[in-house]
Amino acid sequence: MLVAGLCHTDEKNPFPVWQDGHVSPCFNQLVLGVLPHAGMAIFSACYISMSSCDLLRSSPPCGWTLRWVSALLAALLFTADVVLASFLQRTDLYLDVLADGSATLAWLVHFGAITVLQRTAFRRTRGPPLLLLLVLLSVPNVAITLWIYCDNQEYLNLTEPLELARFVLASARTLPLLVYILAFAFPCVTDARYTLYINAVDGSPLVPESTQPETGEMVAEDGSGGVSRLFYLWLNPLLRRGQRGELDRPADVYHLPRKLRTTVVCRYFHQCWEACRRGAAVSNGQDPWPRPVSRNLLNGSWSYQEEPLELEGDVGLLRVLHKAFGLRYYVLGALKVAVNMLSFAGPLLLSSLLNFMEDREAPVSWGAWCALGLFASTLLSSFLQNIFVFEVSKVALSARAALVSAIYGKALQVSGSSLAGTTMGEVVNLMSTDTDRVVNFCSSFHELWSLPFRFVITLYLLYLQVGVAFLGGLGVALLLVPFNKFLATRILSNNQHMLRHKDSRVKLMTEILFGIRIIKFYNWEPHFTQKVSDCRKQELSHLKALKYLDAMCVYTWAALPVVISILTFVTYVLLGNQLTAAKVFTTLALVGMLIIPLNAFPWVLNGILEAKVSLDRIQRFFKLTNQDLQAHYALGRLLLRALTSLLAALTGELNRRSGVVYVAGREAGFGLASQEPWIQHASVRDNILFGKDYDPVFYQAVIQACALSDDLNVLPNGDKTEVGENGVTLSGGQKARLVLARAVYMDKDIYLLDDPLAAVDTDVAEHLMKRCIMELLRGKTRILCTHRIEFVDKADMVVLMDNGTIVKTGRNSNLDLTGGNVTCGCFIRYGVEQEEEEPGLSPDLCVDDDPNLSGAEQKQMGGLAWKVYQTYWVAVGGVLAASILMSLLLMQGLDRPLGLSARSVHNDVARQINMSSDVKFYLTVYASIATANTVFTALRAFLFAYGAICAATAIHNRLLDRVLKATVCFFDTTPMGRILNRFSSDLYTVDDSLPFILNILLANVFGLLGMLVVISYGLPWVLVLLLPLALVYHRTQHFYRHTSRELKRLCSITLSPVYSHFSETLTGLGTIRANSFCCSRFEEEIARRLEQNQRCLFLSNATTQWLSIRLQMIGVAVVTGLGVIAVVQHQYNSVDPGLVGLSLSYALSITNLLCGLIFSFTQTEMQLVSVERTEEYSTGLPTEPQHQNTQLSPAWPEQGWLEFRGVVLVYRDGLPNALDGVSLVVRPGEKVGIVGRTGSGKSTLFQALFRMVELNRGQILLDGLDISSVGLSQLRSRLAIIPQDPFLFSGTIRENLDPCGRHSDQQLLDVVDQCHLSSVVNRMGGLDAEVGERGRSFSVGQRQLLCLARALLTQAKVLCIDEATASVDQKTDKLLQQTIREKFQDMTVLTIAHRINTIMDCDRVLVMHAGKVVEFDTPAALCQTDHSILQRLVGQTGE
Repeated sequence: MLVAGLCHTDEKNPFPVWQDGHVSPCFNQLVLGVLPHAGMAIFSACYISMSSCDLLRSSPPCGWTLRWVSALLAALLFTADVVLASFLQRTDLYLDVLADGSATLAWLVHFGAITVLQRTAFRRTRGPPLLLLLVLLSVPNVAITLWIYCDNQEYLNLTEPLELARFVLASARTLPLLVYILAFAFPCVTDARYTLYINAVDGSPLVPESTQPETGEMVAEDGSGGVSRLFYLWLNPLLRRGQRGELDRPADVYHLPRKLRTTVVCRYFHQCWEACRRGAAVSNGQDPWPRPVSRNLLNGSWSYQEEPLELEGDVGLLRVLHKAFGLRYYVLGALKVAVNMLSFAGPLLLSSLLNFMEDREAPVSWGAWCALGLFASTLLSSFLQNIFVFEVSKVALSARAALVSAIYGKALQVSGSSLAGTTMGEVVNLMSTDTDRVVNFCSSFHELWSLPFRFVITLYLLYLQVGVAFLGGLGVALLLVPFNKFLATRILSNNQHMLRHKDSRVKLMTEILFGIRIIKFYNWEPHFTQKVSDCRKQELSHLKALKYLDAMCVYTWAALPVVISILTFVTYVLLGNQLTAAKVFTTLALVGMLIIPLNAFPWVLNGILEAKVSLDRIQRFFKLTNQDLQAHYALGRLLLRALTSLLAALTGELNRRSGVVYVAGREAGFGLASQEPWIQHASVRDNILFGKDYDPVFYQAVIQACALSDDLNVLPNGDKTEVGENGVTLSGGQKARLVLARAVYMDKDIYLLDDPLAAVDTDVAEHLMKRCIMELLRGKTRILCTHRIEFVDKADMVVLMDNGTIVKTGRNSNLDLTGGNVTCGCFIRYGVEQEEEEPGLSPDLCVDDDPNLSGAEQKQMGGLAWKVYQTYWVAVGGVLAASILMSLLLMQGLDRPLGLSARSVHNDVARQINMSSDVKFYLTVYASIATANTVFTALRAFLFAYGAICAATAIHNRLLDRVLKATVCFFDTTPMGRILNRFSSDLYTVDDSLPFILNILLANVFGLLGMLVVISYGLPWVLVLLLPLALVYHRTQHFYRHTSRELKRLCSITLSPVYSHFSETLTGLGTIRANSFCCSRFEEEIARRLEQNQRCLFLSNATTQWLSIRLQMIGVAVVTGLGVIAVVQHQYNSVDPGLVGLSLSYALSITNLLCGLIFSFTQTEMQLVSVERTEEYSTGLPTEPQHQNTQLSPAWPEQGWLEFRGVVLVYRDGLPNALDGVSLVVRPGEKVGIVGRTGSGKSTLFQALFRMVELNRGQILLDGLDISSVGLSQLRSRLAIIPQDPFLFSGTIRENLDPCGRHSDQQLLDVVDQCHLSSVVNRMGGLDAEVGERGRSFSVGQRQLLCLARALLTQAKVLCIDEATASVDQKTDKLLQQTIREKFQDMTVLTIAHRINTIMDCDRVLVMHAGKVVEFDTPAALCQTDHSILQRLVGQTGE
């Protein structure tokens, strides 16, 4: 009786199991509902009493979080159903209340149990299996309840809102159950040994509980819950920091998740390499991802137990990448399939909804299901698309880290002879361009199969809509595919030519920056400006073709949808069919989907082909022979060409063909001081330590022995001062001593010293020989290559070499050293004694109070200034820019009437009017508007292309002009890479990337405005929805843009150190490999720098997806809102199906437009940063005076009379005077030798004479005329100089001797012969022989001779020689001095020399000290004067 009363059933059968064709409500609620829920409540309560574990304080795995949310949501849904049942007051009220009440209680208890279990040891597992069983027992009740409701029409009646609400609640209860089961199946439990801080709860002991940790101490994503991962809530702390404007350092961003850590990825990649080489599986089935055994989260360093692996063997790179990342990548294809299928749901549901709108008698449930379908399909598609893109970006990041690290590791291992066949730029390109192309394959591959798949499905759906009528439009589209292929081929061809000319221009700019002093000394700026302009003109010619071809592509594919639509509709009507709103707008939507694969496929295919080419290039690099020291130090023949080759043979940098090379204890490495100093862009101390621990006692001993004490005292921050790129802020002597100090500090048993005394003065050479080589290195094996024969008496053995052959060996007393090159071998406890060069500030050195002279590149903060937009507007041209905007406005103004005319076609057909009247009229109108639209589309495309070319031309010309006019001090304090970035990556952005993304931005802006107008016109009620969504949209993009902009800037800032370190490593490979323990340290350094860049890239991608999912939610709301409004208005017969179709067809693409608008705007901002950076140089660089003296005689100076009057010169405020009251007179034709210790002001005299630095006080008169009144070009063109550092430009010998082409070949051959280079030049092939990159085909001494030949061609009355023969032997030096005396007999010659014999035959000798003139007289008079400095120097050399 009780059961019958409760269930309202017959007393004879109070508890039926089956009723009315389905399970009875009574059985369902009591047996399948109350009993399982009672069991859930009882057993769940058993876990509430479990004690929590205080040690587990990091955030729980996402599986537990999802189950916790699902339990709470289920309880709330059942509670809502109890409330609705109470309002309905149906006969089975008590049964429903009992069932829902027990369910609410059960889920609340279960919610509490999960809350407790998350704080126990169960958190790192799925938890007790009993919990899943209890949840599964409740599934039949939910399913049968939904079944019963679907069979009862009362629950589907819109006129009964409470009944309908119960149906919605019953449907919604399936969601938490599904999520709960999936969360149990996939708990997302991470390894307990890898627990890092994330967001609000921290398990790391590094951070106190009471403080909110910095974002730089957090780890991205790991440990975050499912909802947090889905909506990227773990990014919120970083976004808030970016909004506050505090995201200004790479250290402020999150650390990478464990599996994306650079060291972890590289270790796994190496394991896969080994597995492919051996044909074995990775790690024998164990977890292939290495576990960190220790960590320091604050500095981002990690320790791993495994030793570094070498990439050996002929292994296919594609195979290794496939093994390492293939499975993860291919699994993502399932998501891509789902996204593709869901993309077709929109047009199909639109068709169904429009059919519902046209049928006034259709049940409302039809429309409701359509609206619900639009909501569900767009929502699910948004989530899956977002997950797919983010996961693919993770795979791409992993592949990038693996490739960059592998290329760097290979560069450290490859033999010198193998590497000689490639330039440094080519190897760097492997790490940059080629790696990026291979990584871009990650996004291209899935599109390769996805696009044809979408194309076929779209064709089938078009066939279902309009039958064979679609073939007309398809035919036109297919005809355009070959045309598109032709355009793509031409674009690729022009792009390759453009990049080749760009590479030539950047290479030329690199050499210009390397040799900027030479260019300014010789007044070659106009010549090199013209050379760069010629390269730029060639580059722009192909860029222009590229942009116009791009414009043709834009026009073609913009016009194609309209053409296809017209042909399809006309064909459909001519076949006797009637157009409906459903067919018109579904066809338009499908045509739009058809265009995407047709347009994108050639470019996707091209991207894959480019990836293949780049992969092959990287593969060839990996196949280069590694340095095999085991084979090198064995029997074989060794061919030597010079002194440096001897040392290279000892270190294993040369190939041994035969003979014996034996080095005892070679495993410990060598202490190498190379002839061409290699200095890292770091502090003085870091350069000396070279990765070793700091030993203050030994360090000070090295500083004293290498005569660096006074230098460090003068530098702004002592030994912590950064020395700039390749030691740009140091003099030649300081570089040589710094390199020597580094070698000494390595504390090796064998030292290879390659002429470290060539760039120092005699007294400093004496100091180095005595204090460093003889005393500090006592007991070491020392091999010294030198041309200074005065020190060879200190050697145990002397080796005389000539043309790569050992001529004589023995002790000094038994050898004739009158000619040839001398190599002094110092063994056991002897060495070659040399003299000391006084440490001090380089005369060329521009020093700031900032210890970091070149400094880190400053990152702009906040949004772009309006001046940047104005700059680009002016560069394009005001009238042209306005014309582009007007054409865009007209294009969009005519695009929207296309939709309205299509709607008119529908209305006309709906009124059953004959084809010959209004239908034809509206189709004609549609075609006319479409034609006008395409005209303005073409106008916009070609005007924009022309504007982009104008802007690129103007910005480059201004930048080049300003940089070449900049002061020398700017080049001294600015790393070359920073300047070069303006001419390479920034200009490439201005040329190509910025116009491309700006075009998309403008199209999105006008497209979105037009879409909103049409949607609002079609369904005005949607404005109620759009206004709050617009506010949400604004706040979302504003919150996102701050952080995104700063992350993009940080990406650029952190990328430069990666490439600069790689370039620096390639330059110093010999030094790095000579010290056998340095390779691993350099690999760690590149991993650290790459990790910083990867962190910024990962978070930049993540913030993009953070925005994407939110904008897609807005799109879902718009589409759903339009559907609901349409259904509601249908009930009141107040809606036009044509307008609904028009609005919804546009709304289906609103998500893409919303996302595209923000992305294109943010990308445009980032691309405009390049304009900002070029503008910074174009307007803000300090420039040299540009005035000219129009009254200057063409013959000036006629005599060469030179006078300094009280000259005072300071390089920077706060520094001591480099010249302090210098007054002297040099008579016409006089030969003056200049000596003095480093920092005494010798080279500063030349700097002042050439006005490289302007005087603070005093005058310099040349033939009685103050040189400050003369234009710089006028002055420098009348003087000649041979600088200390010989620099040659890539090209022929002729181009290096006479860049401007002013002399005949015979004149060039004469000066070559006078410099004793005839045999070398003839052997190389004459004047047209290539000198190689920076003259590497010649030795340092030969380069100095070429620079001397260059000076011999000038007709200047004043010649300045700055230690121009330091790297040639004594015999050649004497011959050159005789040549100078003969050829410059009538000229005034000023010679700075470290070799005293070089200046002893000068008319007078000038001795400088501390910027003052201390002695100035004939050599004979000074040598006879007591306490004369020159007398002491002569005595030291034994002259």
